[in-house]
Amino acid sequence: QVQLVQSGGGSVQAGGSLRLSCTGRGYNLDARCVAWFRQAPGKEREGVAAIYSGDSSTWHTDSVKGRFAISQDNAKNTVYLQMNSLEPEDTAMYYCATGPYGRCTNPFGPTGYYRWGQGTQVAVSS
Repeated sequence: QVQLVQSGGGSVQAGGSLRLSCTGRGYNLDARCVAWFRQAPGKEREGVAAIYSGDSSTWHTDSVKGRFAISQDNAKNTVYLQMNSLEPEDTAMYYCATGPYGRCTNPFGPTGYYRWGQGTQVAVSS
C-alpha cells in the first residue's frame, strides 16, 4: 500500500522540542518536493517547511525560521521536522505531503501535493 506514514508529535511545554517523521511506504520521497503543513482549530492549513532533496533546497515559513528545521534522509526514505523552542501558537495537527517528482514550484501551496500523511498532533502548553 502506497502511503506516507507519520510519527512523532505529542505534548510539550513551551520552549521544548519535538521531532516529526514522515516515511514513504511503497513510495520514494527522493527527488520530490516534500512539505509539512499544519492546521490549528478554526484556522486554515498553512505551510510550515518544505524540502527538495534534488538540490538540498529548503523553505521555512517566517514564523518558524530559526526554530524549526526540515531535513531528509534518503537512505531511510524519511523527511523530518525538528521543532525547537516550541510556542503555544505551534499547537496544531501537522501533516506531511508530497507530489510528483521535481522541484518545489510552490512550496506552501497545498494544491501541488496529492499524497498526504495521516496527521499527527502537536500540543504546546504555556
